[in-house]
Order: sequence, then C-alpha cells, then structure tokens
Amino acid sequence: MTTHPPLLAARDLKKHFTIKGGIFSREVDRVHAVDGVTFDISAGETLGLVGESGCGKSTTGRCILRLIEPSSGQIWFQGQDVTRLNGEALRAMRRDMQIIFQDPFASLNPRHTVGGIIGEALVIHGLAKNRHELDDRVAHLLETVGLLPDHRHRFPHEFSGGQRQRIGIARALAVQPKLIVCDEPVSALDVSIQAQVINLLEELQEKFSLTYLFIAHDLSVVEHISDRVAVMYLGRVVEIAPARELYDNPRHPYTEALLSAVPIPDPRLKRKRIVLQGDVPNPIRPPPGCHFHTRCPIAEPRCSQEVPLLERSSEGHWVACHLRR
Repeated sequence: MTTHPPLLAARDLKKHFTIKGGIFSREVDRVHAVDGVTFDISAGETLGLVGESGCGKSTTGRCILRLIEPSSGQIWFQGQDVTRLNGEALRAMRRDMQIIFQDPFASLNPRHTVGGIIGEALVIHGLAKNRHELDDRVAHLLETVGLLPDHRHRFPHEFSGGQRQRIGIARALAVQPKLIVCDEPVSALDVSIQAQVINLLEELQEKFSLTYLFIAHDLSVVEHISDRVAVMYLGRVVEIAPARELYDNPRHPYTEALLSAVPIPDPRLKRKRIVLQGDVPNPIRPPPGCHFHTRCPIAEPRCSQEVPLLERSSEGHWVACHLRR
C-alpha cells in the first residue's frame, strides 16, 4: 500500500474482548474492538488514524506495541512478525517502538521524580553506563523537549499539563526509537498548548528521523501533522489516502460526514453539514456486511450482505465501499 518497503505493516489485525457472565464466568459474548485492520507505515512517515470515540483507534495502537495481545492477524516491524516475539526478543523490539499516552496526568508515576521516570528505560535497556551518564542523558532529553535540566529533580504534580506531556515525549525518546505511537497526545491540552506540542513532535521527527502513528479524533490536527490519513469506523479502516487528497477528495461516505463537521475559520466560507442518522452500532454485535450501512445515506441492499474490501480507488487512495471505487 506504500511505494517503499514499510517500517510497520498491520495485516487483518483483530482484537476481540471477551465478556464473561454466569456463576462459572463463561464467555457469553465478545466486543469486536478491532475487526480486520490493514495498513502500512513507511520509515519517516506520519500516518494519522482518525475516527469517532470507541472505533478502535487506541486499541489498534496498543496491539501494535503488544501492550494488548491481538486476537489474530499479523504485525510486521522491520521484517519481524511482532505477534510471534516473546521474552528478550520482545523487549528488544520495544526499544524501537514507543508510545506517548493521551493523559499526561495519569501516564506519569506520581511517586517518582521526572529523572526517575525518564531514566527508567535507560536503566532497563542498559543505555547508561553509570549514574553520571544517566543524569547527563536525562538532562539532555529534558532540554530536547523544551524543559530545564533541573526539572529532573521535581515530581509530576509540580508541572502543567503541557509540561507533563513534554516529559512523556522525553520518556518515549529516551531509548532512541524508530516508531512512536502517539495516542491522542494533545486531546487533553489547551488549544494553544496543542500547537506547541504538535510543533515539537514535528521538530523531533525531522531531527531524529522518527516515524509516527498519530491517533486522534481532531481532524484539523491530523491534517496538519500527517502525511497520510487512515479513517476507522467500528473497528475497520474504511479509507486511506494522502492527507491533502483525503481532505480535498474524500471517497467514503463516512469520511465525507466526518470532514463536514470540521469548523472552517473563515466565516465567508460555507460547508454543507452531513448529519448521520442513528447511533453507532453496538460493537458486541456489529451489523453484517459494511459496518456503516445502517447510517449510510447511499447504502444499497448489497451493503448489508457483503463486506467491502479496502481497494485502490486512485494512486495512493484506498477505500472500502461497494459504491465508491
């Protein structure tokens, strides 16, 4: 799906959470959180992953890192099948794949100093020979993300939300990863701070040749930072395209509806608002065929019976829709 060998490739990735009930705690149902996701990310690229809350974006990111075990499918990273790694091999792989969490208040241990939080990964992976080198590397990482070296002696509660997220970014950078999963890294921040963090992520990407999977629900933020964008709905990717192409020429009806809700700063410009009917279906029992057909304004009988494949519509533009090819 990309012109160069991908750094990361997900193939038919699925994650179903078991629901247990009864006195024997037997399986009574399953939540289809991720239901057959496929995409590639090339080295140095930023792939934006967008969709409504609960569509499976964060679960996809955590499955890629094996923070959550996928139910089935394959995840290839630098030619290795991540789903088959265990023990020391999995630990070595995690040095190359890191995550920035959504909530900067909950993702940092309040009992540890900033130096301890950032330096922990350096100790685990043996990247600092002694205490002096560890302190130097932590201080350098803090300067890299726009904080002061002396901040390593403070605790997380002494920082603002934006500063805490910078600490989280420094922690992710500590082991010199190749891929960083950014799980809604600015959604909990004020708008002005969001811009600072996005600019920082772009500067770090250029400086360290990083690759990002950028998960978000704010389409304007995704447009700014992403090279390509993948749109998810109820556990499936329904469209993938270069960012400018997706925003100028959306093919899937769901993508059109999402983009119609993005505010336009110029009051002279008008955009037709597409209001979807009904609610998002229950992921425990998703509808057959195309998951979107229950709310789609152009759905036909075929849509409720056949699952649309993610197929190429034009160069670099992929869409999963029977009626929009």
